[in-house]
Amino acid sequence: MDRSEKTAFVASLGSVFADTSFVLVAQNNGLTVAAVDDLRRRMRAAGATYKVAKNRLANLALDGTRFQGISPLLKGPTALAWSKDPVAVAKTAVEFARGNDKFVILGGALGTQTLDVNGVKALSELPSLETLRAQLLGLIQTPATRIAGVLQAPAGQLARVFKAYSDKDSAGEGAEAA
Repeated sequence: MDRSEKTAFVASLGSVFADTSFVLVAQNNGLTVAAVDDLRRRMRAAGATYKVAKNRLANLALDGTRFQGISPLLKGPTALAWSKDPVAVAKTAVEFARGNDKFVILGGALGTQTLDVNGVKALSELPSLETLRAQLLGLIQTPATRIAGVLQAPAGQLARVFKAYSDKDSAGEGAEAA
């Protein structure tokens, strides 16, 4: 990389840190190209980005951002993953690390809060943003469904009472005719 490429890389990484809510730091020492491609594919499917970055350039991009707390983690061959949905990145990374012992999660940062490995694992166990939205929508819709059921119940009960009277009357007429 020449100087202009490095400057552009630091600027693009800095803009990523300004837009994202979660950054994960991991070591990928000894991963095969196929394994890294698989990890990148999984991250993309989860709406996340995975990038191997030079530590010195990543530290320059981190300077002055809310993610400065992860700077001590940037030692050795490290990679960064980020997304607007923090749970998606954590779930994907933890799941990949279970099947790949050469991929080691070092920690991360959720806003200004620095997380260790256990914090990232705890984050991965939370429901995803889409699941939380669906649950919230379900909670909002439930009262409306119940109100509709309560309003419909008296009408249904009246209909059953009228039907019972109707059946009783028609049974009584049939008995008189015989």
